[in-house]
Amino acid sequence: MEGYLNENFGEVKPKHSSEEALRRWRKLCWLVKNRRRRFRFTANLPKRSEAQAIRRSNQEKLRVAVLVSQAALQFIRGISYTPPKEVKAAGFEICADELGSIVESHNMKKLKDHGGVAGIAKKLCTSSVHGISTADHFLNKRKEIYGVNKFAEYPVKGFCIFVWEALQDMTLMILAACAVVSLIIGIVMEGWPNGAHDGLGIVTSIVLVVFVTAISDYKQSLQFKDLDQEKKKITVQVTRDKCRQKISIYNLLPGDIVHLAIGDQVPADGLFLSGFSAVVNESSLTGESDPVYVNTEHPFLLSGTKVQDGSIKMLVTTVGMRTQWGKLMATLSEGGDDETPLQVKLNGVATIIGKIGLFFAVVTFAVMIQGLLSRKLHEGSHWRWSGDDTLEILECFAIAITIVVVAVPEGLPLAVTLSLAFAMKKMMNDKALVRHLAACETMGSATTICSDKTGTLTTNCMAVVKAFICGKIVEGRRFAKSCNLYSELSNSALEILLQSIFNNTGGEVVQKKDKQIEILGSPTETALLEFGLSLGGGFQSERQKAKVVKVEPFNSLKKRMGVVLELPEGGMRAHTKGASEIILAACDKVIDSNGVVVPLDKASIDHLNVAVEQFASDALRTLCLAYREIENGFTAESPIPTNGYVCIGIVGIKDPVRPGVKESVAICQSAGITVQMVTGDNINTAKAIARECGILTDDGIAIEGPEFREKTAEELIELIPRIQVMARSSPMDKHNLVKHLRTTFEEVVAVTGDGTNDAPALHEADIGLAMGIAGTEVAKESADVIILDDNFSTIVNVAKWGRSIYTNIQKFVQFQLTVNIVALIVNFSSVCLTGSAPLTAVQLLWVNMIMDTLGALALATEPPNDELMKRPPVGRKGNIISNVMWRNILGQALYQFVVIWYLQTRGKAVFDLEGPDSDLILSTLIFNSFVFCQVFNEISSREMEKINVFEGILNNYVFVAVLLSTVLFQIIIVQCLGTFANTSPLSLPQWFISIFLGFLGMPVAAALKKIPVGLS
Repeated sequence: MEGYLNENFGEVKPKHSSEEALRRWRKLCWLVKNRRRRFRFTANLPKRSEAQAIRRSNQEKLRVAVLVSQAALQFIRGISYTPPKEVKAAGFEICADELGSIVESHNMKKLKDHGGVAGIAKKLCTSSVHGISTADHFLNKRKEIYGVNKFAEYPVKGFCIFVWEALQDMTLMILAACAVVSLIIGIVMEGWPNGAHDGLGIVTSIVLVVFVTAISDYKQSLQFKDLDQEKKKITVQVTRDKCRQKISIYNLLPGDIVHLAIGDQVPADGLFLSGFSAVVNESSLTGESDPVYVNTEHPFLLSGTKVQDGSIKMLVTTVGMRTQWGKLMATLSEGGDDETPLQVKLNGVATIIGKIGLFFAVVTFAVMIQGLLSRKLHEGSHWRWSGDDTLEILECFAIAITIVVVAVPEGLPLAVTLSLAFAMKKMMNDKALVRHLAACETMGSATTICSDKTGTLTTNCMAVVKAFICGKIVEGRRFAKSCNLYSELSNSALEILLQSIFNNTGGEVVQKKDKQIEILGSPTETALLEFGLSLGGGFQSERQKAKVVKVEPFNSLKKRMGVVLELPEGGMRAHTKGASEIILAACDKVIDSNGVVVPLDKASIDHLNVAVEQFASDALRTLCLAYREIENGFTAESPIPTNGYVCIGIVGIKDPVRPGVKESVAICQSAGITVQMVTGDNINTAKAIARECGILTDDGIAIEGPEFREKTAEELIELIPRIQVMARSSPMDKHNLVKHLRTTFEEVVAVTGDGTNDAPALHEADIGLAMGIAGTEVAKESADVIILDDNFSTIVNVAKWGRSIYTNIQKFVQFQLTVNIVALIVNFSSVCLTGSAPLTAVQLLWVNMIMDTLGALALATEPPNDELMKRPPVGRKGNIISNVMWRNILGQALYQFVVIWYLQTRGKAVFDLEGPDSDLILSTLIFNSFVFCQVFNEISSREMEKINVFEGILNNYVFVAVLLSTVLFQIIIVQCLGTFANTSPLSLPQWFISIFLGFLGMPVAAALKKIPVGLS
């Protein structure tokens, strides 16, 4: 079976499956009872095609708009614009449609007619410095005129919709039709209510099945809705009422001043106010991957695009459904998530078993009809047909249809969704937000985790604890004005140090509404700014002393950032900072102990390198700060020099290892998961942290990115399995390592990332894990799971949940296939040998509900336990139905078949049943014993290999509730619903025997687990 599944359903991957593969498996699954329900949690391919069409349309619109705008500038004179009355009455001078037409069509002519960006800001009653007013009545006016930044969403389905969808089951509809005919004939022949019992029994069973199914599906939809809301929690920095603050992108309004950095998503349509080296990627909107440079000549920013480089201060002009991104998102939200490989494989299993069940159902119906005809011929009444004969044919047809209901395990692929929904909700509580369903199950197969260091293995709470400045190493948690460093530094050295810290930064020191100082920016920038403040510097005062001419923001490829300042006394100065060895290599001078700039000789270089190595050995991140004077004539278009710098000093930044990381790494290693650290830091810092975390061992290798790049393919095959630390790595180093692990070594790789340049590795990995706190929007967009607390221990929890999902699905598959096999064989063999089925349509519908919806609820929602992380990973080639499962399925099915067959052939003698009700009592005994076999088999299925199946059973309240409900309903069906369910009340001894026969399945299951089988 596994070979057939891999061949026909194995093309669907956890990520980036082709549309052809998605269409192919759907065609193979032709035997489906309820298409709406079966394919509910799969990709909506027509909607995806629609979204692609919108992208192509956007691309063409932008191309035409630019051409038209250029032509208009030459030939069209100014056009007067008059705002609508309601806009003027609200205090604004431009309407939403006019704003939309300017930005969306890149209309420079219209923009100039309105006075440029400054004119638009004025008409929107906003200030590029202070932002909009946050007074409620002002905000409400803006919302009324311009709308809110929210997109139209697919309406949430109500409970009645799920009831209607559950009713679309073709087999249930046929059974309902049979029930109606049975009701009519029964009432005509026997009157009300005696003639209505059989029909009402089937109708009641159908109603029960439909409502239980609808309730289960409705609860799943609510869980997915909650998770969707979490995915949309994106914040952005704005200036309002003179204060810099973070707000949700859904609270943005036209007139807002938004601050964007590398990796941010442009949250609304807008115009460029100011910024440096701004490059935007518009591929998410247009499909074009070419970078777009944004500046005062090309100021248009479109919602949904990503900041690829630089920093931007933008004016919001258009929000929500007035933007092209809003329209695209409305369509994409209906496109759905890709189906997971497990869902697809189980759809394949359901199809195979369904085909077998259909064959058995047809043969069963044929045998039963042949029996009826033979009897009629024997009696000589084959030309005389009564209402009773019609009812008997209907009963035969209903049983055949019900065999199809039981045989097609519709619940298999849906159990995956149920388990994933349950796990995703629980993982959310454990600080892991799952963006793609497949990531849950894939994480359970992970064999390697490539983890960042900063913020994942460490706390990301940084502070400068050592500094090498003017030839001296100074230690101290904080550097106060009275400390040695401050008193020993010359005025010129201190001045240049503070100028470097406060100008060459991606952070900012702002004043909040309560007049408290807040430092914004990455943890590294925050640590440096705090260091500068502790030396007596002032952020605003330093920034006002010089004019910024050009900024090159930090990125992980260059491992440095730079700024060029125009000095008040004339002349220009460039500041740079970054990885110590890179900046030191760009220096040819240094500030000595007297604050004098001197040439960088060998002794000074050795002294600096010793300081770097000492800091790194103490697990400190090292940064070098440097500056150089620049000749006049430098412009914003000129590149910032890369050499000829004066070394100001080196700072050592402490980033402590997170509590519990060492234990989490040990858990991964015991679970057969290799942990590799991939970082841009100095190799000595990386090795020190890796040893502290338990990642770097005596037989492991620590390598630097440049050295890794130089290795040949043959050398890499030898090297990669031993790599435990990769330091000074570039994003492409990480990408290449992941690619080799996945392709050459067939590992299932999880990768963490937080920056824009991590996107290729996150995209390449089997599971991309983005950091929720430090991660950029680009990284989160490329990831499958967002680690909300940036903690490595959370990644281990995700792996544990992934394994739990995979195991739970296997438990449910084992349980359901056992019921399928027994129900099919028992009914078929009984019909062939005795001419009648032991289980009626109503009873089979109840069995179907036990094994389908209720069984999925019980077994697919088992919480994870620590034992899961003591087993080896499934890996890339794991089988969904293992030899262990086949052993348990076939052994248990054989036992149950023997029990049912024995009762059917010897039951009357064993229980001393006589009289007119003996057949009814025997069939009730068979039904009761069969149900309790499933109840105890459900308990046995909690563990596929362990004998003790009761451990932790009370921790799963869903399992206990399902089990108790099943038993309670079974008692009601047998004792109270005899006429409707074709049962007869049983005596206490008969109940005891039924339960005991079911219970005997548990020791049988325990004995089966002692039989050794191969792994595959």
